[in-house]
Amino acid sequence: MGNITLSMPDELLRKMKIMREIKWSEVARRAIQQRIEDFEALEKIASKSKLTVKDAQEIGDKIKRGIAKRHGL
Repeated sequence: MGNITLSMPDELLRKMKIMREIKWSEVARRAIQQRIEDFEALEKIASKSKLTVKDAQEIGDKIKRGIAKRHGL
């Protein structure tokens, strides 16, 4: 099994050290695994999509305009 090194803010590290009973490497491993599974699922969905990049941009622009209008921007 390989190793990785993570950088994190001092305050977060301080809080982690207080909670010694938590296996932080397991927490990180599970979070990374979940993120990979989420990404793979999205990739699978996207690979079957018939939308073009232009279509997606147009949909995104419409959503942004709708949000701006709703919030009076």
